[in-house]
Amino acid sequence: MYDCETCPRYFNSWYACRQHMSDTGHWGVRYECETCDDQFLTQWEVEEHMDDNGHHAPKIPCETCGRKFYNQTSADQHMNAMDHWAPTWPCETCTQMFHTEGAAEQHMRAKSHYKNYCHPCNRRFDTANNLKMHLNSKIHRGQDVLCPFCNAAFTTATGAAHHLETGSCKRAVGLNRETIYKFVRSRDTQGVITRKLLEWNEDDNIQYKANSRAYNGDYWECYLCHREFNTLTALNQHLNSPVHKQKLYHCPNAKCRKQFITIAALFNHLESESCAYMRFEKVQRQVQDVFRGGRAIAF
Repeated sequence: MYDCETCPRYFNSWYACRQHMSDTGHWGVRYECETCDDQFLTQWEVEEHMDDNGHHAPKIPCETCGRKFYNQTSADQHMNAMDHWAPTWPCETCTQMFHTEGAAEQHMRAKSHYKNYCHPCNRRFDTANNLKMHLNSKIHRGQDVLCPFCNAAFTTATGAAHHLETGSCKRAVGLNRETIYKFVRSRDTQGVITRKLLEWNEDDNIQYKANSRAYNGDYWECYLCHREFNTLTALNQHLNSPVHKQKLYHCPNAKCRKQFITIAALFNHLESESCAYMRFEKVQRQVQDVFRGGRAIAF
């Protein structure tokens, strides 16, 4: 049985059904030629008609004026002749587009539209992190963080902490990574930034000295991490750095809890704002509270 595409009638032959739909205009979907008014019953028939008669409509648009062409080559020739290529180079800040990288650079330089841009210094930076590091450098921050013992000036809390942990402060004799940890831990009763260690290794403050057996034939090798050094002096400096020592501190952010060997590394983590726990400026103010005073530590 053959059903009419529009009404509920049906027929015993396709010829009778077709004649009925033609007489009554009951054909369903019709396929129209893209150029003339002819209509066809199938997609195949309309494609054959357009191929035979060249009736395909132009489909490739110009990027500027909207004129359409039969093929990409013709569209390209038109856009070359009329300079109708759409601009492809964007401004990093506004929505304006340019035809060349040079034009985009000229615009951004004139309007200060670089994405990572320091306006006071008129300098552009490749990444947002590089810009942030620049803005937090002594060029913009100065050296307002003072050592609580000798008043040496630093740009960051990290610098001041490193100064103390490495025993560089002449007015804080005996102060180093281990003694600082014991002092900070005694005031950090809630474990806000210090780790509650099951045991404290007193040998953390021992100085190590490698001998000739550390030479593997090519380099001086650390027996703990197998890192290789060109000189014995460099190996000994590595062995006596905090690199292989206990992690004493953790980030006060409960969602982070990253651990650190030194308090300088903890301050550096906080100053980077990588876990968004506190602003750079607040970290600077914490230095005095951590190294001086009798009240409990609170971040």
